[in-house]
Amino acid sequence: MARVSQEHLDARRRQILDGAALCFARNGFHATSMQDVLKGVGLSAGAVYRYFRGKEELIHAIVTEVLDDVGAIYEEAAKEVPPSPPHELVDKVMRQVQGLRPGLRDEGGMPVIGRLMVQVWTETLRDPALATAIQEGYARICASWVTIVEGYQEAGLMAADADADAVARTMIAAVQGFIAQQALFKDVPAEALQAGLRSLMGMREVS
Repeated sequence: MARVSQEHLDARRRQILDGAALCFARNGFHATSMQDVLKGVGLSAGAVYRYFRGKEELIHAIVTEVLDDVGAIYEEAAKEVPPSPPHELVDKVMRQVQGLRPGLRDEGGMPVIGRLMVQVWTETLRDPALATAIQEGYARICASWVTIVEGYQEAGLMAADADADAVARTMIAAVQGFIAQQALFKDVPAEALQAGLRSLMGMREVS
């Protein structure tokens, strides 16, 4: 019997993860059955269960992978000296995140990662293991933002006494909120976050 290559195994795993993610984004975790996933990926039960034991394991694998990818993108952004202005940095990161999985788009061609992440945030309230993964991913992204803020301070672009952790959490909250808006309202243009941040950063103190 011919030996299956690692490349083939990786491609099959990718097919399963992307197909399952589309099913979850479309119908939600609880309304999606393994039968729905099998139909969505176009594979037999044996082929899918070779990689994942069930729906919970699929969900955790999808979330872990997305968090790892997003964390790596922010860590790379934190290496810039000096860092790009917040509105440019966030726009660049958002575009990279949305382009992570070209296959994760709905029938209209829109990325579904945002819709998926909104469901993940809700799921963490009942799944301790998933909550831990989200917390670890958040901590990694927050650490990168702290480094970015410190880069602004060193370059004289932000007040030296600014609380780097507070700024980091605020920037993450802005991105999370925008992801939620896009998932819920759909007609929110990607440029809106960049334009809004640019305007906020340009505010002057009024004495």
